[in-house]
Amino acid sequence: MTPATRQASVRLTQFAHGGGCACKIPPGELEEVVSGLTAPSLTGGDSPLLVGLATGDDAAVVGLPGRAGTAVVCTADFFTPVVDDPYDWGRIAAANALSDVYAMGGRPLLAVNLLGWPRDRLPFELAREVLRGGLDVATEAGCHVGGGHSVDDPEPKYGMAVTGVADPARLLRNDTGRPGLPLSLTKPLGVGVLNNRHKATGERFEQAIATMTALNRDASAAALAAGASCATDVTGFGLLGHLHKLARASGVTAVLDTAAVPYLAGAREAVRDGYVSGGTRRNLEWVAPYTDFGDTDTDTRLLLADAQTSGGLLVAGEVPGAPVIGELVPRGDHSLVLR
Repeated sequence: MTPATRQASVRLTQFAHGGGCACKIPPGELEEVVSGLTAPSLTGGDSPLLVGLATGDDAAVVGLPGRAGTAVVCTADFFTPVVDDPYDWGRIAAANALSDVYAMGGRPLLAVNLLGWPRDRLPFELAREVLRGGLDVATEAGCHVGGGHSVDDPEPKYGMAVTGVADPARLLRNDTGRPGLPLSLTKPLGVGVLNNRHKATGERFEQAIATMTALNRDASAAALAAGASCATDVTGFGLLGHLHKLARASGVTAVLDTAAVPYLAGAREAVRDGYVSGGTRRNLEWVAPYTDFGDTDTDTRLLLADAQTSGGLLVAGEVPGAPVIGELVPRGDHSLVLR
């Protein structure tokens, strides 16, 4: 069997209990675990922590000593296979990790690989393809890849730790939203249910792969150019989960126009046919106490909570080319209101 034939015969998604950002620890459980773990302020230095754990933002940001106009952005993200093709998985995982820097208004400079590999179950030629995919996307982003770390793991896992830079006066944060701002979404929803269908059936969804491998670089630049200061990316906690975190951190209520939210082709059919991950259902359960769902139907609620992998940016402000899906209003009884 040639390497190409062997590669095509392996379904990576069957080697993991979950897939992509749907395998994240549920948001409610995670917040309980990290509660109270905020480090005391460091003294005697000139590197202030500008963004840390407090609001659950996309990355950490620290001031750079001696460089008043430059901040360092740090993040890490990795997950189990979301698609069967190893090269595509590598591209998706890299785009997803880089997205955290873009979501803060930063520019990625250096990444290191994070690889877990079941060395007795999967050939290393597949791992090489995963790493090649990650390298190609990082190169597209203008980000160096300088090695990394690997472990023997029962499940394949891949991602990156990424370091970038940003202007501390022009960060995109999740706690700077204010009433009157529109909400823009730069990628359609639905990759979670399509990936779940792919895992179950082997069907390949090019539209999902295309959106997951697309960098959020241009969307971040457009948001900054439009004067935005508040944004987050939409990943494992779904649109509703990340919007709830943004509204809570900013002290506002987010009103969502459900009819304006874009979806990938085939997403509604995947929900109808039952390809909904446990992570998506946990997302919906988590936001339910904080949400006025109105008369929104169950399938739409699930799509709005769909656990995304390498999703788009959710921006408080208008971004050229991105649909406006709602607005921020003064804080009411709920953090989310669906209309």
